[in-house]
Amino acid sequence: MAEQAVKSTRRAYGEALLELGEREERVVVLDADLSKSTYTNLFAKRFPHRFFNMGISECKMICCAAGLATTGKIPFASSFAVFAAGRAWEMVRLSIGYTNLNVKIAASHAGISVGEDGPTHHCAEDIALMRVIPNMSVLVPADAIETRKMVFAAAEWEGPIYIRLGRPDIPILFDDSYRFQIGKAYVIKEGKDVSIFACGLMVWQAIEALELLEKEGIDAELVNVSTVKPLDEETILRSLSKTGCAVSVEEHNIIGGLGSAIAELIGEKLPAPLERVGIRDRFAESANWKELLKKYNLSPQDIRDSAIRALRRKVEKR
Repeated sequence: MAEQAVKSTRRAYGEALLELGEREERVVVLDADLSKSTYTNLFAKRFPHRFFNMGISECKMICCAAGLATTGKIPFASSFAVFAAGRAWEMVRLSIGYTNLNVKIAASHAGISVGEDGPTHHCAEDIALMRVIPNMSVLVPADAIETRKMVFAAAEWEGPIYIRLGRPDIPILFDDSYRFQIGKAYVIKEGKDVSIFACGLMVWQAIEALELLEKEGIDAELVNVSTVKPLDEETILRSLSKTGCAVSVEEHNIIGGLGSAIAELIGEKLPAPLERVGIRDRFAESANWKELLKKYNLSPQDIRDSAIRALRRKVEKR
């Protein structure tokens, strides 16, 4: 069996920007002195007149991106998630969200998979921070293929977008036939016993969890919720109405992220047992990213255990 191909979503983002720049002259790129890490240096080398290194000044970068959007440009502003979503939050809220400007924020090194960079650079709060801003769409690609398609879709979408990208190389799950659409979730595997809703690199972890559940005779449904906002309520409710219980899976604080979005939805429209897999309201430490996923209960085994708990609660509810 051939080894599965891997690529980071941040690298896929940089490569997609380069390709997009060839097709769309309105695209401009801004970075906060991290272009080698965000891979926007690929765009900078090919289109130096459309690239702006703003230095270590994320707030200025966001405001300049907003200004460029008012001239008809399509700005992609890039930095680490902890800076783009955290340090520059007020500017994102007022200069982009409030004004509803056509700016795309692509933030890499999100979550705890930043690994050895440690808690100062981990960002497990960015989905919550961006999701709460009116007009802002929030996208979290599961692999390199989805990232590329997401970048092109974002360029065509009118309005603010936050794209959450990761540092590590992760398996490529899809092929070029995969269709991505903003606002639509994608059912990777249909099932009848429990729904697993995942985003980002945790989709790969959830796929491995499916194998564990299958060995126990459990037929789980897996849905890639790569658009956290606007949430695909129709697909999520359809899945939940079939299975009767669910697990949310994210590399993010369980407060305010994908799990919260799903909990809000089912609490209002289809009450059912929900188990949330995520970072349980704490900071992680510096370590290898795969070790961190295990320590903070984000492994396939943890997803399996949460699915079992959701199934038990479903039975108790009857």
